[in-house]
Amino acid sequence: MTLAGCGTPAGTDGDLSDDWKPMAQAQQFSPKAGECHVIPEPTAYLASYAPVDCAKTHLVETFHVGTFTGALAARTAPPKVESAAMRAVFTDCDTRAKEFVGGDWRTARLSVQVAPTSPAGWTGGSRWYRCDIFELDEVDGANGDGERAIHRAATLRNAVGSRSPLTYGCMNEDEWGRLRPAGCTTAHQYEFVGIWTAPDRSYEDAGRDEDSVHSACRTAVARYAKVPVDAKLRYRTGTSYRFPSPELWARGDRGVRCYFWSGGPKLTRSIAGGGPAVLPVN
Repeated sequence: MTLAGCGTPAGTDGDLSDDWKPMAQAQQFSPKAGECHVIPEPTAYLASYAPVDCAKTHLVETFHVGTFTGALAARTAPPKVESAAMRAVFTDCDTRAKEFVGGDWRTARLSVQVAPTSPAGWTGGSRWYRCDIFELDEVDGANGDGERAIHRAATLRNAVGSRSPLTYGCMNEDEWGRLRPAGCTTAHQYEFVGIWTAPDRSYEDAGRDEDSVHSACRTAVARYAKVPVDAKLRYRTGTSYRFPSPELWARGDRGVRCYFWSGGPKLTRSIAGGGPAVLPVN
């Protein structure tokens, strides 16, 4: 009986080394597309990761999560958001943002940023980046002065394609020189006509070249209103423009918003497709 108590129990093979369940493989933290966040900073720390339903109040919306590759992935730390090294990644987010909102996000009161993993996450092997989109303030953001995300409680999916109130249209200038929305059937002096892509140079140099910007915006007006691009064009329309914010320019955006401007009587209709009848030579 004593010897039997020292035997091998039924259902075992006497070798404990092969009876342990294998440990689960370690997984790195990664955000998900379709999540919204109440913290707008463009560096994604795990400690501050608290996604919310996009139907609830939030500041930024993640519409894509990508992966750093090649030389960028081989770096010892994540590239800074507003650096030349991030331009290719920003271009990826830019392209995907257009698909997400159903058109060029620059035609609406929106902005896009890249949010890379934190330095600690990078050291741990993470190489992901978030593509975030957010709504801008109607005054500072819409006029290119700042990049402050404002609270909203709905997704931005198809916001441009559905012609939401965020898209630019007819406008008037307030007492501080800021463009503010106005109905196109009410008296107004400005109308958004399109985006001109400026050459890749410093923000300061681009801002000093006013003649080139106005010339490009006159062409944008002509295409929008369907009038000839010729020597008489400058006598048909005035122009105004708004640069991207300095922060957005540093990320790689070169999209300048162009506006028709009437230096004379205010209009009570859109100039879109109006031809020479709506923009006569003056």
